[in-house]
Amino acid sequence: MPLLIAGSIATDHLMSFPGKFSDSLVVDQLDKLSVSFLVEELEVRRGGCAANICFGLGNLGLRPVLIGAVGEDFAEYRAWLERHNVDCTAVHISQTRHTARFVCTNDSAHAQIASFYAGAMSEAREIELKPIVDRVGTPDFVLIGPDDPQGMLRHTDECRQRGYRFVADPSQQLAFGDGDLIRPLIDGAEILFSNEYEASLIIQKTGWSAEEVLDRVGTWVVTLGAAGVRIDRKGEESITVGAVPEIEKVEPTGVGDAFRAGFLAALGWGLGLERAAQLGCLLAVHVVEQVGTQEYTLSRAAFLRRLEATYGADAVSDVEPHLRTLHP
Repeated sequence: MPLLIAGSIATDHLMSFPGKFSDSLVVDQLDKLSVSFLVEELEVRRGGCAANICFGLGNLGLRPVLIGAVGEDFAEYRAWLERHNVDCTAVHISQTRHTARFVCTNDSAHAQIASFYAGAMSEAREIELKPIVDRVGTPDFVLIGPDDPQGMLRHTDECRQRGYRFVADPSQQLAFGDGDLIRPLIDGAEILFSNEYEASLIIQKTGWSAEEVLDRVGTWVVTLGAAGVRIDRKGEESITVGAVPEIEKVEPTGVGDAFRAGFLAALGWGLGLERAAQLGCLLAVHVVEQVGTQEYTLSRAAFLRRLEATYGADAVSDVEPHLRTLHP
């Protein structure tokens, strides 16, 4: 069954600052903040959460359906995604707005300061899921990632009304969204993705305890950075999976998106939650080791060697049969 991935599609403008932001911040003067950082590098890369997830899924041999809104400047990006096995037929093209832009500066401690221009993303609320499902078939999951808030609510409501299993991934929208936005985005999700900080925001802003969140979602997947990932299900013991050791930490943008791609790919192959988390961590490490969210390439042999080195031979036995499309 297909995977429908709804969310942001953007270009990333990534910059590197050789110092630490914290050295230039005066805590009791933040209300008068006016600082400028001289950066050493600028990389313009393809990005957006939904596009990043689709890129990862496509590299693993699946054919995800990308759902989002872009400008007429999307043509080259579209060709890139289609070459990597992403179905872009459902992407909405705005006649008046540019494709969204993510502008991010990372310091030497891997702290980030970022801005996001929504642009055409605001038209995601115009997309209906049913015509897409009529074309591609009933989805295994509809992932609803950070996007135009009204679009996210529309997609979530439609999933509940039509019985599509959905994955809640509100991510960056948690920072400014209030409980009235966040609660309906989560309630009824088959899977909820968040990192550890976002998990605290969910509890704070919804007013629900962790147990009450688990009353409303099937599975809560919480990424823990270098500590790996924790998976919680109501009435069950948590599953904890360690991260794959990094060769070199270069740039963290898009790591969570790659994790989601690996996790969903494993579920699509019929593997269990632990194996899904392992595959997610393995794909994620390929992103953190370079600049750009869609610049990695996968070698079957090297991929399996890292899988075995971290998670053992049984993991390789389960995953290897599904990697037929990877280069040797």
